[in-house]
Amino acid sequence: MKGSSIAKTFAIAAVIALALGIASTANAQDKGCSNASLQGTFADKDTGVITSPPAVAGSFAGVNLETFDGKGTITGAGTVSLNGNIVPQTYQGTYTVNPDCTGTYTVQLSLGLTTNAYFVIADGGNELQVVITDPGTVITCIARRQFPVHDWRR
Repeated sequence: MKGSSIAKTFAIAAVIALALGIASTANAQDKGCSNASLQGTFADKDTGVITSPPAVAGSFAGVNLETFDGKGTITGAGTVSLNGNIVPQTYQGTYTVNPDCTGTYTVQLSLGLTTNAYFVIADGGNELQVVITDPGTVITCIARRQFPVHDWRR
């Protein structure tokens, strides 16, 4: 009798744990984000290394202002340093935000290059954590909303 009570308790505990696990996974996967979740101007700081092609391999840093329109379009302008060579740039492209608040973007740079990235929306939409996903790059970026929600200038 005592053994069946223990078995029932474990079975109930397993069902509860499974139900809680499924619920938290569903919540983690659908936070309700969309392209409209990403809107406004962000100050972006980039750091890393370009490993290939050899002609442009070296240390990389940059700062940009980038604007997301809430509909899937991104525009930006800034300055990058590649091995100490300072280059101004502009860019435009498209982005997609997933329900779990991750996303991707592709931009065409005024330098004649295309860049792809993966990002996570953080801090209630006031920050993006970004990694460039192009082969031959090891570049990460932190973008902070220039004027956070509830800022008097917004």
